[in-house]
Amino acid sequence: MLGQSQAFSGFSVDDLGEARRFYGETLGLDVEESGQGDMRLLTLKLGSGAQVFVYPKENHAPATFTILNFPVDDIEGAVAGLAERGVQFERYEGTPLETDEQGIFRGGGPPIAWFKDPAGNVLSVIKAD
Repeated sequence: MLGQSQAFSGFSVDDLGEARRFYGETLGLDVEESGQGDMRLLTLKLGSGAQVFVYPKENHAPATFTILNFPVDDIEGAVAGLAERGVQFERYEGTPLETDEQGIFRGGGPPIAWFKDPAGNVLSVIKAD
């Protein structure tokens, strides 16, 4: 029944202006704002043609799982470039997800590095196949 639907994802943040700056300026995504007052939202336009909606929520609680993965050809370059823009990568030491000095997990599967948006939601860059 929904096989032909153009599904999309969305997530909440606590500060829409801060999210717009982070996703647009820091990450370099195409971000469009729409709506008015409490009904404003952001549309993140991704390279694949997909769209993700970001909406403000008064009692926002950050996602404790990865909400958005960005496949990249050069994970080391992506991590270095994002770090230069102020992105801080999560460090997992002494765990099954232990990361290296750059914040990249290389313990199985594709290399991946996790970071958070200003609202505390978890994102990643992951080595594309």
